[in-house]
Amino acid sequence: MTRRLRLGSIFLVMMGMLLAGSVRAAPAPSAVRERLRHRLEATSGPERIVVGRQVVQSETSLRKFYTERGFAPAWSAGSRFTDQADSLLAAIEAAGLEGLSPSDYHLIPLRKALGTGPNAAVRTLGLPGIVDTELLLTDAWLLLATHCLSGKLDPTTLDPEWVVSRRQVDLSIVLETALREGTVAATLRSLLPGQPGYAWLKAGLARYRRLAAQGEWTVVPAGPLLRPGGRDPRLSVLAQRLAAERGDSLTVSGETYEQDLVDAVKSFQRRQGLKVDGIVGPSTLSALNIGVLERIDEIRVNLERWRWLPQDLGPRHIVVNIADFHLRVIEGDGLILTLPVIVGKPFRRTPVFSATMSYLVFSPVWEVPPMLAEQDKLPLIRGNPEYLATYGFEVLSGWGADERIVDPDSVRWNEMKPGRFPYRLRQKPGPLNALGGVKFMFPNKFNVYLHDTPSRELFRESVRTFSSGCIRVQDTERLAALLLGDKPEWTADAVTAAMTSGRERTVRLTRAIPVHLQYWTAWSDEHGGMEFRRDIYGRDKGVLAALSEAPPAGGR
Repeated sequence: MTRRLRLGSIFLVMMGMLLAGSVRAAPAPSAVRERLRHRLEATSGPERIVVGRQVVQSETSLRKFYTERGFAPAWSAGSRFTDQADSLLAAIEAAGLEGLSPSDYHLIPLRKALGTGPNAAVRTLGLPGIVDTELLLTDAWLLLATHCLSGKLDPTTLDPEWVVSRRQVDLSIVLETALREGTVAATLRSLLPGQPGYAWLKAGLARYRRLAAQGEWTVVPAGPLLRPGGRDPRLSVLAQRLAAERGDSLTVSGETYEQDLVDAVKSFQRRQGLKVDGIVGPSTLSALNIGVLERIDEIRVNLERWRWLPQDLGPRHIVVNIADFHLRVIEGDGLILTLPVIVGKPFRRTPVFSATMSYLVFSPVWEVPPMLAEQDKLPLIRGNPEYLATYGFEVLSGWGADERIVDPDSVRWNEMKPGRFPYRLRQKPGPLNALGGVKFMFPNKFNVYLHDTPSRELFRESVRTFSSGCIRVQDTERLAALLLGDKPEWTADAVTAAMTSGRERTVRLTRAIPVHLQYWTAWSDEHGGMEFRRDIYGRDKGVLAALSEAPPAGGR
């Protein structure tokens, strides 16, 4: 018996020795600290920090973060990775809910490192693997935080007519606080846009992904115009397509285009910004045949645009959605005024930016920009000798003390060379003035502003790209009265009188109001109703391509 016990003890000791050779002891935090310091010092030049095939993207913030904490590990403690590492992995996996790509944030290597459980991971990775995972976790948080805070893309690199003031904070300090308080995931969520519009659009993304899981929508075949009361064999397909997006059922009886289906088509047209007449023609058919996956891409593009906006739009602010041809005045979370607008032609696009409106001008004079004077007005003057007099233009030379009025008959208009228009054109106030009865000023480098227009018949069009970049507003009397509502003397009658007086008058606003010229081709409301608009300037494609681009890969 004693011999058997002795042999058993020897066997257990030998097995323990074998197991000890296959299971590593957890490295001490001091060893991880020194390895981190050495790793970062060894790549302090132009060489990028690479972990496997993963390139560290937030290198400057990452170095600052570890330097300020004395290179102490952030995500591992003794024998285990912390719960915050698991929370970050879950947040990365959920990045798709924001329209972002989880794979951008080292998802696959982090899953591999952490997927066996926090205790097992430290023991099996060893010191080099722990340092690699530390770097990837920190970079993933910093990169995802940057994208939540101000978007994945810098829009100014994609479009010179898109100007943003991107939100910035010291994310290395924010991460240090989040780790100390155990809120790495909650802090990421807090960096996302706080406006309801972002949350509504995010919910729209989730809904359209559920629709996509059911398969692509049925294509409605081309055919003749489908008018209410008409007959067409495509009605059942049309009903199926509309019901698929609505998430309900829509039945038709026979081949007559009846009221229930007409109402469904009108609702669809309204949500697409089309003419709401119930007639299925080329524009409506084209919108119907945009697939659910393409709609998902449009939502992702516009979620990214939300992340480019300032965190605070202002307690009362004006938003002009260029792609929707509408201006909205918003106070708090409430909409207080909506007005149709006209925006720039595709070759003279209205830019995207935010500025502050501080005054308006009644019965304004229009100083024609030099480019428009040469390209637009000069051909009209050559074709009609009475053009200047009919529309109230003065021809001027010089500025300030040197300014003088030039007799139009003394100018040889037909001899003007391209790029050498030596005069200024100024249009007097009046019913034909291009700015109408009022302009609303928010100084900006594009010299773009809101204004009235004498061409009010153009507001009847559903696609309103007729201006040279400025925004023409319908019912400017209502907008002026609203903005001057805290000045008792500015009644509706007083506003109308000032707009038709023929004398320029500048009125400062008691409180300046932020103006945001935006370009949204997809948005939603609190009821979950998605709206889409045609990409009139072709701006979506570049954003989608850059948004879907994978991060650079490392060497080995």
